[in-house]
Amino acid sequence: MAEINLIQNIGVSGFIFCALLLILPFMVSYYFKLGIIKKSVIIVSRMSFQLFLIGLLLTVVFDINNPLINVLWIFVMLFFATYTILEGTDFKTGPFLPTMLILFSIANILVLFYFTGFIIKLDDIFEARYLIPIAGMLMGNSLRANIVALNDFYHDVKNNEQRYLYRLCVGASRKEALFPYMQRSMLSSLKPTLANMATMGIVFLPGMMTGQILGGVNPILAIKYQITIMVAIFVTTVLGVLVCVIVVVEKGFDDYDLMVEDIKKV
Repeated sequence: MAEINLIQNIGVSGFIFCALLLILPFMVSYYFKLGIIKKSVIIVSRMSFQLFLIGLLLTVVFDINNPLINVLWIFVMLFFATYTILEGTDFKTGPFLPTMLILFSIANILVLFYFTGFIIKLDDIFEARYLIPIAGMLMGNSLRANIVALNDFYHDVKNNEQRYLYRLCVGASRKEALFPYMQRSMLSSLKPTLANMATMGIVFLPGMMTGQILGGVNPILAIKYQITIMVAIFVTTVLGVLVCVIVVVEKGFDDYDLMVEDIKKV
């Protein structure tokens, strides 16, 4: 019996036509002298190589479907996600990486296994074809929000440094003095996720739902998955942002505190 392929394959000619689409942004870059043509070519090539490599590795991982290997893969993802968050901000990576990695991992793993165990109720919560893609969606969305939160927090405190120091000098604790900046950075980082959720299904069809429908899944079942994964993404994003901001507050302001102590002595 012939194998049934529910998704239309993309051949070499399809990739050629896809590459031709890049002519449009290249023309814009050339006209406005944006200087992104070379960078775009490198990034698209790098993305393609990475995805094909990951595709080959995932094929092996899915075939083996060993719980230990699956969990190890998740921890590798968590490490690179945490490192990318710090690299995408103006903070030094070293002092924050160990603590942030532990707390960020706890936040993501708790939601991940809650999702696989209680929401979709897998018989094997370590099953690779569910565990790894769902973990990727949770971390990917949380990663972007964390970068926004930490950058906004850093620049907000830097731009209001004198106001922050004044609050400390008049008796406010570190957390009290930083609370307005924490609040603003968390709100700004969560707004894109909330906006996506608000317009989902009306303005656009999300990736997970589209992929399942293309794969032949009933649209209602695809919608059920999309609703639950978006709730999980929102929760993971909130927890991830909270963890990252707390780590920065606890470990990134020792110099400020010493400065305030010196001022008070004077």
